[in-house]
Amino acid sequence: MPTIAVERPGRVELATLPPLALYVHIPWCVRKCPYCDFNSHERGGALPEQEYVAKLLADLEALLPSVWGRRLVSIFIGGGTPSLFSPDAIDALLSGVRARMPAAPIAEITLEANPGTVEAARFRGFRGAGVDRISLGVQSFDDAMLAALGRIHSAAEARRGVEAALASFDNVNLDLMYGLPGQTLDMAQSDLRAALATGVPHLSAYQLTIEPNTAFYSRPPPLPEHDACADMQLAVEEALAGAGYEHYETSAFARPGHRCKHNLNYWEFGDYLGIGAGAHGKVSFPDRVTRHERIKQPRDYLASQSTLSKEATVDPHELPFEFMLNALRLIDGFPLALFQERTGLPLAAVERQLAEAERKGLIERDWRRLRPTERGRLFLNELLGIFVGESAARISTVRVAGPATRTA
Repeated sequence: MPTIAVERPGRVELATLPPLALYVHIPWCVRKCPYCDFNSHERGGALPEQEYVAKLLADLEALLPSVWGRRLVSIFIGGGTPSLFSPDAIDALLSGVRARMPAAPIAEITLEANPGTVEAARFRGFRGAGVDRISLGVQSFDDAMLAALGRIHSAAEARRGVEAALASFDNVNLDLMYGLPGQTLDMAQSDLRAALATGVPHLSAYQLTIEPNTAFYSRPPPLPEHDACADMQLAVEEALAGAGYEHYETSAFARPGHRCKHNLNYWEFGDYLGIGAGAHGKVSFPDRVTRHERIKQPRDYLASQSTLSKEATVDPHELPFEFMLNALRLIDGFPLALFQERTGLPLAAVERQLAEAERKGLIERDWRRLRPTERGRLFLNELLGIFVGESAARISTVRVAGPATRTA
C-alpha cells in the first residue's frame, strides 16, 4: 500500500477501491410522521411506479461510467415507505439493476416496510422479486406510544406484520424506539420484551430525538428526562446481550450471522451509489473521493432530464472526520489499516487527534485496532468533535440509508 508524507496530508492515494453498494430511495409514505426528517412525502393518489422505476434506472445508467468493473455487495431500498410499491414494481427495479450491474453472489437486498402497508402475499411477492431482507418500522408495540408517534399501524398490526415477514424471510430487522412521549422505563422494557418475543434476528433500537424541519420540532412533545432515557438505553443493551444479540453498532443488534452488510459498508466508509429523489452517494477513485446528490422533490425529480443536483470531490482535509463519523459508531472499532485504505491518507495524519481522544479516555488502541471506549460511545459527539475542531457544530447523528442515512 502506498504511503503519504504527513507533511502533505492533502494528497489522496487509494491503493484499492472500497466495496460498492446501491441505495434506492422511494420517497412516498401514507402519512408523514411528526418526528421524521427524511425525504418522505405523503402520497396523493396512485403512485407513479412505472415512471419512477424508469427514472431510477436512468440514474443508475448515468453513474455506470464512474464504477465500471465494480460489482454491488448490497442493495438497500429505503424511503419513505418502499413497501407501498407493488412487488411487480420492485421486481422491475431489481431486474433492471441486475441487467446493468454485476452483483456479488451473496449480495444482500433489503426493503423497508411498515406493518400497516403489507400483508403476507405482498411479502411473498417481494421475496420472489429478489429481496432477501426486510426492515420493519415497528417503533413500538404500545398503541398509546404509536399514537403519540403519529404511526398509522396498531400494536396488533405490528405483531401481524412481523409474523408475516418472518414467514417469508429468514433475515428480518425490527426498528424500535425508546424515549417516547410519556414513556416510562417499564413501558420501554415491555416494548423490548415484545420485540424479543418475535424472534427477529436483527433489532435497531433508537432514542427518539427531535430534529429540525419536523412537526415535533415546531411543537415539541414532553419527552422523558435524560437520565430516564439513559436507563432505557442500558436496559436495551442488557436485555439484548442476555438474549444472544451482538451489539455491533451504536443502535444495531444482531444474532450471529445477521449483521446488516449494507450498513456495515457505510460504517466502514465503503462506497455507495444513490438513486432516487433526494438520494446521496459516495464514489471513490484512486486519487479522490466524491459525493453526489439527487433532486429532492419527487415532482421535480420526475420532471427533470438530469436528476443530479450536486456532485463534488470531498476535500482531503474532511476525509478523516467523515471516516471517523462512521467508523467510530462500530462497537469494535476498526482495523488501523482501514483508515488509509478508505481515505488514502496515513493514520499518522490524525495522530494528534487520536492522542487527545486517548488522553480523554474516549478511545483505546493497540497495534491492530482502534475502538471507542464505553465513555467514547456515551459521548460520541465529543469524540467526533476532536476530528473537526472548530467545525464540531456540524456533527449530527449518522442515519444510514443513503446518507442522509438510517440503520436497519
